[in-house]
Amino acid sequence: MFLNTIENEHKQKKDNDTAYEVMGQINSNPQSEKFDSKDSTTFFSILISTFSTIFLAELGDKTQLATLMLSAQSGRPLIIFIGAALALISTSLLGVLIGRWIANNFPRQRFTLLSGLIMLSLGIYLVTEGFSDFIQKLNLS
Repeated sequence: MFLNTIENEHKQKKDNDTAYEVMGQINSNPQSEKFDSKDSTTFFSILISTFSTIFLAELGDKTQLATLMLSAQSGRPLIIFIGAALALISTSLLGVLIGRWIANNFPRQRFTLLSGLIMLSLGIYLVTEGFSDFIQKLNLS
């Protein structure tokens, strides 16, 4: 009986320590992770890099200009702030959920290659559109 208990505990610990592969990287089972100082450093570095990246990317974009216009027109900046904040939180949540799904369902290398090809294709498309518009304007002049 005692031996069976020890074997079951050993088997359960081994199952908890099993590593899972997510996007080509090996991650430990999230249920068996313990909070330590390394996790807090990682947490804060991810938080700061995420905040600064999104903050700088959002400065002066369409959303900020739309919020500015809505606030000026309505004269109710607090309500506009709450609505805009909820909208940004919702879109961020959607991005995180889709990103998590992609991380769990696609190998990292394949996803990196696919996203690179999509970005390259968009870049080529935008350059050719701009070039064709430029040529068209030269022909009309």
